[in-house]
Amino acid sequence: MTASEGDRLDHLDPEDPAYTYTAVKPPLPETPEQLRARIPGWGVDLDPADRPAFPRERFDPDLNGAHWEFPERQPERFPRERSIEHAFLTPVFGTATPLKGASGAVRRYAYRYGEGRTAHWLLLIAADRVDALEETVRSFASRHPDDPVTETGVRAELTHHGLRSRFGRGRSDVHHQVLDPVVVAAPWVLGGLAGYRAVRALVRRVR
Repeated sequence: MTASEGDRLDHLDPEDPAYTYTAVKPPLPETPEQLRARIPGWGVDLDPADRPAFPRERFDPDLNGAHWEFPERQPERFPRERSIEHAFLTPVFGTATPLKGASGAVRRYAYRYGEGRTAHWLLLIAADRVDALEETVRSFASRHPDDPVTETGVRAELTHHGLRSRFGRGRSDVHHQVLDPVVVAAPWVLGGLAGYRAVRALVRRVR
């Protein structure tokens, strides 16, 4: 937290982005009466007597469990992505899967769009696919490359009653299963063709 951010916490305004991370409960954008008039059934559990836990529930509006005014900021050891809706990086964030490679570039680009935009989520989905492809390619440089026959379930279809498990069982996913071989095999077939053409072009150039 910078000094300027720390100074603002002394006299926080509800409109201040840092207000979101304080122990203070943000005010409702509408009064309970306005919400109840606009949304049928809103606030049905506002009266403690209407709650299933009453009277064992202890209602204390001043008891929020927080022992801080602003949570301690997790150190940012390398640049992390953040939503444009936030003024700064959230106090706590994940570090288990740092961005890397082309998938990381796509994910970083996705955060140029707000979380309410379709482009944000489509780019993140695309980044997951790119990440899967990157890991497959990376596996071939290891001692344990990916095995498309066993790891995609092709062998299990022949050894674990694949056809019998599909018919007469009332499964709802039978209708789209004709596409499964295409979805699973197409990337490997296209990758194999691309590799074959690359090798052939290289051999021709060497000759």
